[in-house]
Amino acid sequence: MSEILRIIPLGGLGEVGKNMMAVEYGQDILIIDVGVMFPENDMWGVDLVIPDWSYLRDKFDRVVGIVITHGHEDHIGALPYLLQEMQAPVYATRLAFGFIEGKLKRQGLSDVTEFHTIRIGDKTAIGAFEVEFLAMNHSIPDGVGLAIRTPAGLIVHSGDFKFDYTPTQGASADFGRLAELGREGVLALLADSTGAERPGFTPSESEIDPVFAEIFRQAPGRIIIATFSSLISRVQQVLNCAARYGRKVALAGYSMQENARIARELGYLQVPANTLISLEEARNLSPDQIVFLVTGSQGEPGAALARIARGRHRDIDILPGDTVVLSASPIPGNEEGVARVINRLFQRGAEVIYPPLAQVHVSGHASQEEQKLLLALTRPKYFIPIHGELRHLHAHARTARALGIPPENIFIVENGMVIEFENGVGRVGERVPGGYVFVDGSGVGDVGPAVLRDREALARDGFVIAVVTIDQASGGLIGHPEIVSRGFVYLRESSDLLDEAARRVEEALEEALKGSNSRSERSLESLIRDVLGRFLYDETRRRPMILPVVTSM
Repeated sequence: MSEILRIIPLGGLGEVGKNMMAVEYGQDILIIDVGVMFPENDMWGVDLVIPDWSYLRDKFDRVVGIVITHGHEDHIGALPYLLQEMQAPVYATRLAFGFIEGKLKRQGLSDVTEFHTIRIGDKTAIGAFEVEFLAMNHSIPDGVGLAIRTPAGLIVHSGDFKFDYTPTQGASADFGRLAELGREGVLALLADSTGAERPGFTPSESEIDPVFAEIFRQAPGRIIIATFSSLISRVQQVLNCAARYGRKVALAGYSMQENARIARELGYLQVPANTLISLEEARNLSPDQIVFLVTGSQGEPGAALARIARGRHRDIDILPGDTVVLSASPIPGNEEGVARVINRLFQRGAEVIYPPLAQVHVSGHASQEEQKLLLALTRPKYFIPIHGELRHLHAHARTARALGIPPENIFIVENGMVIEFENGVGRVGERVPGGYVFVDGSGVGDVGPAVLRDREALARDGFVIAVVTIDQASGGLIGHPEIVSRGFVYLRESSDLLDEAARRVEEALEEALKGSNSRSERSLESLIRDVLGRFLYDETRRRPMILPVVTSM
């Protein structure tokens, strides 16, 4: 009897980010990518979101390898957290490894596992799997797709991709090899769906060059360009354009400086002579000689661009004549933060250029025509849209149906929904955990939905603390209840309200304690919570969090 091939998405399906997938055959498990996601607006105080890999915890000894498709945070960012729990060989291209090694060193994990540097076109045996690394285009050099040969059939995983016929770095995707795989027979294609709602083709990275050239020609003062720190091809374009128009480039933001250093050391970033300078050196040049390349294109509050927009950056403040370019599109969920930064930049007097005002950014993800081409080349028996929100997965499925793939052979699944293949026939099987794990400060997984609900309530209506002291001997009150409020009402103008609240609590407690000294602290806390909650809602139509504190003396 043949073994069952199982594909287990643990992140990246039904959302944008924290991509992670397990492929299981027999006793061997192969992991593809281990990424993070930026917290959504309702994830109060959370720093990062990582995949829930609890399904794997009792199977760590069966993991034969971790394959990384490229070096973006949503594909490598959670790897240090996973490697704190388990060891398995990691396979990645040189640039991805450069970024990974930097992350591991910062967390004191330099020697946690063995690493294998792979090149495009390599074929590597990893347990029961043979993995071939396919040339694909994305918005970072050395991005790969995967052809995974298993005893149950050939799986093709696109990674994040688009088809760029004139890439600024590296070669185009290997269409011939994709067609050969299609002739070999692809059991299932797993393909990036992020751009599935866009008709046509995604523009080439090279189309940004003339737009940058026009901005550099016309800008009267300094140019501040914000982009992803891992978008090395965009950094290269900025350096080239600056050299052409006689400007110097200074980098701002730790990740921008670190990623540029790594890419330069590995040969992926070519810096024209005398072009790159420090922020300190930039102070001595006239505005029309300077380009700042900064982090914060997603509106992150702590990143360089947001601090510049608030006037709180140590080295860069907005001056008259400055041109700010946002060379990125907002990741879904970040639109509000990006808009806030743009508005603040305008308020401080900058000229701000961003999509769709000008084509200063192109996506790294395939649009519908490229997705059709990948489907046509590989001719899969089954199709599984990956990497995207549900609307993206459904849009990609519509494209696949239009190309003739039967609806019953298209699996639209979310994280934790297992797809099984047995004797060439696919089905959706059991569901395993596939939710969110929150990273908050140094804590991983110690913040859950209950804590976030409390944080939401605190942010919405604040809190009220009622402090009450009980005499152990008599069972009566000592003194009067004390009411303390934060984030609920302005204390100076609402003293009468809080005084009345204290009086209501005192009356209720005296009645409850009359003739009895056996009431538990928990029951008294519940009483205080009910009395205060009803009174404050009747008076203010707000529901602050109420924290009773009952002590005995």
